[in-house]
Amino acid sequence: MALSNLSQVLVRNIDELACTRAVLVNFPVDGLYQEWLDEYPECQLHYFTNNKLAADQLAQITAAQPSSKLSYSFGTHLTAEQSQETRHSNEAKQSEEVKQNKEDIAYDLAMIAFPKSKAELAYSLAMLAPHLTDDARVLFVGENKGGIKSAAKLSQDYISHCHKLDSARHCSLFAGQFIRGDYQFSLADWFHYYPLSVAGIELNIAALPGVFSQKQLDKGTQVLLENLPTEQLLKKSYQGKLLDFGCGAGVISAYLAKQYPETEITALDISALAVASTQETLKVNNLAGEVFASDGLSEVNGVFSHIVTNPPFHQGLKTHYAATETFLRECPKRLVRGGNLTVVANSFLKYQPILAEGFKQIQTTVNQRGFAVYFASV
Repeated sequence: MALSNLSQVLVRNIDELACTRAVLVNFPVDGLYQEWLDEYPECQLHYFTNNKLAADQLAQITAAQPSSKLSYSFGTHLTAEQSQETRHSNEAKQSEEVKQNKEDIAYDLAMIAFPKSKAELAYSLAMLAPHLTDDARVLFVGENKGGIKSAAKLSQDYISHCHKLDSARHCSLFAGQFIRGDYQFSLADWFHYYPLSVAGIELNIAALPGVFSQKQLDKGTQVLLENLPTEQLLKKSYQGKLLDFGCGAGVISAYLAKQYPETEITALDISALAVASTQETLKVNNLAGEVFASDGLSEVNGVFSHIVTNPPFHQGLKTHYAATETFLRECPKRLVRGGNLTVVANSFLKYQPILAEGFKQIQTTVNQRGFAVYFASV
């Protein structure tokens, strides 16, 4: 399996990876684990990810190559139970009790794929801290354009003597020493709440670090909600089953659930942090909806009367259209006869030809502030 640039930098520094137990946070899934275990066969590796695609890939790898040395977990944050899986991945399938000693389950090496959000880095360090040994080392690797050069400054609450080890493949590797302490982590402490008034609807939004619209409403979603299709265009108001694809902090779901209480909201996102944010947003607004993680539409069952979305087109620091283009092509199969899709996108994105492949009628309902809203029906 080909190695990502991040993994290539680590393999160049394989001597730095000697450890008893290592946890890798939000790393790309590639052949790094094999290179690592070939060099250090006694090491135990645990991949933690909040990305559903990465989790699905890791599930396939661990199913095809069962090993007590390799495990993974998916969610908003690392837990004690997930940490135990690193040492007891086989035994966890049995009913025997696992010892709850910190040193028995903690990691002596942590590696963080440097996130594009400073707040998400702080979050990652905070959720890791309770699961590290007192003498743990922490490595950061990331693209040079992604802020990795600020690793020492941004991690100083948890890491001492942070210094640069290497630079290659447009990436840099930093290492530091964990600052021992009695750390506690609570997910509730990391939600950012803010009031929102959009298109006549008042909401409270909850968002975790790194989630789209974490601090304020983004321009694209605002254009979408202020220019939803008229009842004449819809032929009737929003009702029935409605899907919010790429739900982020849950702004679209909450708006539609409040404005159109007769709808049944389903929201999904590839990020566990986004799923938790949308769930919290619905909760604080006393609204209902089904929210779950999905790589594209892979976890979706059934069909919908409406799909309303501001789909993502960034992956890490780079623009990435493939997931959204695949979603748009699959949409007609996920709609009932007469169902419709409302999607907002940057005006420069040429989605109309893709929509024309599966939809009978396509209209551009508005084009303003650099965004276009498309309405398509089957």
